[in-house]
Amino acid sequence: MVKEKLMITNLYKDHLKKINQKFNNQNIYDFEPNISNDFEKDKVIFSNFWRDCLAENKKELRSIIELTKKIFLKTYSSNIYNQITNNRNKLVKIDELISSANNVVPNITPTQKELEIEHKKFLKDKDGIETDQGLFLSAVLSNQLEGNHLCHSMLLPTDLALEKEEEFKKTNKAQFDGASVEKFGKHVIVTLENGEYLNAEDERTLIPLEAAIDLALLDQNSDIAVLRGETVKHPKYLGLRTFGAGINLTHLYQGQISFLWYIKRDMGAVNKVFRGLASPYYGPEESLFPLKEKPWIATLDTFAIGGGCQYLLVMDHIMAEKGSYMTLPARKEGIIPGMANLRLWRFTGDRIARQAIQNGLTIHSDSEEGKLICDEIIEKGNMDKKLLETIDAYTNSGVVGSASNRRAFRIGQEPLDTFRKYMSAYCHDQAYCHFSDALIKNLEHYWNAASRPVK
Repeated sequence: MVKEKLMITNLYKDHLKKINQKFNNQNIYDFEPNISNDFEKDKVIFSNFWRDCLAENKKELRSIIELTKKIFLKTYSSNIYNQITNNRNKLVKIDELISSANNVVPNITPTQKELEIEHKKFLKDKDGIETDQGLFLSAVLSNQLEGNHLCHSMLLPTDLALEKEEEFKKTNKAQFDGASVEKFGKHVIVTLENGEYLNAEDERTLIPLEAAIDLALLDQNSDIAVLRGETVKHPKYLGLRTFGAGINLTHLYQGQISFLWYIKRDMGAVNKVFRGLASPYYGPEESLFPLKEKPWIATLDTFAIGGGCQYLLVMDHIMAEKGSYMTLPARKEGIIPGMANLRLWRFTGDRIARQAIQNGLTIHSDSEEGKLICDEIIEKGNMDKKLLETIDAYTNSGVVGSASNRRAFRIGQEPLDTFRKYMSAYCHDQAYCHFSDALIKNLEHYWNAASRPVK
């Protein structure tokens, strides 16, 4: 224990030397980030230290703040989580969890006021305070009990979906700003609606798309769900559908996409398609009370870029328009492509997955690699007709077996614990990617982001 404390202290002092700054508060120099295993005592000591660091108002101290938070969270993330959730008796989603953390340990995450100021800045001008959110979530998810409990919380229906549920039952449709859902007999269609940006995803589409997915899964009178993109308004693709253009790079550069957007998307909407909706009373891997889930079909029109491609990897059946393609341009963007690193190789094998993610390989739907992902190649203009035929084939003998088989595949391929461990690393690493200088340079070089108009 003494040796570990000495190592931690030396690590801190080394970081302090690298900064080579003069500070107004001598406590910063004198601070020793030792853990006593007395939570109430240590949270006061560390919180006061972070307060002192923030008061200096120097960007150079970000690395010191992050290092000391990692040291603190390695021991006490469970304590914080269990206080917020009443020892895991209360299901709390990420937004509430993050905002409540400061009530338990002041300065552990940014305040709402600080976030509001930060959100007004372009990405290149941000201070990176949201990194603290990633560190906290990474620490929580590294703990099996607390991490799986959080995964459970994020699989609950959104409040927006529950508000619209009765209306959907009566009208068979629900319209949101950024997505819609409509029922047609045995099937329900969820449509991503951001045609102005080629059906890219952003803060505007995040909750509406998840709510539409929720309603599709909550509906007890349909057997199968479809995900597709609307017709777009871009002159190059005018009148065509696109499945999805990934994260809205313009909004990303302009600072309009928060760090939590990535986490809420992959633990919410995408994971619900893959796993289904959870009950408040039973965990996601409860055998006797399984999740509410349906088989999902994707119609790959034109292209599936980045996040669009990520959605394909949780589908049960992919119908791809001839000439369509898939990309995961992570290298050009400088961020981690969601869960693609966890899932793509299961379709294509390791080498092709690495080529796609690390080297920008474009996968054409009707290529040898594309057919490892896509189930059907559809002639242009025939998608709607073929979709109905595929739906009928899936439902004419009932879907109980289909839903059970997709559950069996998932348990074997990606147990919740595997997902949780991946998310823990993802929360940490994506936070640093999101605020890296490389991301800014990539967006300016490959996307010409600096010249895009601000809306």
